[in-house]
Amino acid sequence: MPRVIATAGKGGTGKTTTAAAIIRALVEGGRRPVLAVDADANSNLSEALGIEVPATIGKSRELFLREQSSVPAGMTKEAYYEMHLSQAVAESDDIDMLVMGRPEGSGCYCYANNILRSYLDRLQENYPWIVVDNEAGLEHISRKTTRNPDVFLVVSDHQRRGLEAARRIKELIEELDVETHDVGLVINRVPAGGIDPAVERLATETGLEIWALLPDDPEVARFDIEHRSVFELPADNPFVAACRALSGKLHA
Repeated sequence: MPRVIATAGKGGTGKTTTAAAIIRALVEGGRRPVLAVDADANSNLSEALGIEVPATIGKSRELFLREQSSVPAGMTKEAYYEMHLSQAVAESDDIDMLVMGRPEGSGCYCYANNILRSYLDRLQENYPWIVVDNEAGLEHISRKTTRNPDVFLVVSDHQRRGLEAARRIKELIEELDVETHDVGLVINRVPAGGIDPAVERLATETGLEIWALLPDDPEVARFDIEHRSVFELPADNPFVAACRALSGKLHA
């Protein structure tokens, strides 16, 4: 069975960059292959990893719906649909990438989300590690996109609103009886002088154990603006080093 790491947190806290840096740490630590899953309709994990994704689950579904009347002879609709879904997996030596994306037009993302959950159930036996970057907010937890991850990393920035969102996420995980082994708090963009005592007090009030303090690193921000992946950051970059140390806490 794979070890499933899922992220959660308020939008804008650096959740995706953190997930990408953890994936880098796992790969460099020999824990591969990793299945990287972008479960956010506003997908950008692939950019953070520097992986080009040919299709998404949302687009694969739309394409199938347009072509299902012309299924090749001798092939069932189920097999034809599976073929379309397989095209949504971008493969490499160390990391495979699966992106939920979104269906065309207006409406609920629930169907694409259900497809993602079902497809993950079939794929997971092929990977020792799966890292899921969830959408911001709380809805993905109630939908149980990632079933029961082994670890939930709740990411906040060095701000009150991020920590308040972290507290609500913890409460919802408990309310829904999500069967996760561990839930840890990651505080991102901590200033050079260290965590503010008021922020540390708010973090304590979430009821979550602080697993990592990630530095506010201008090099990370610059690489993001330049559309450069986390794999291009120097090995001694403080943010990369902090995420490497965090990955050491995620082992079974």
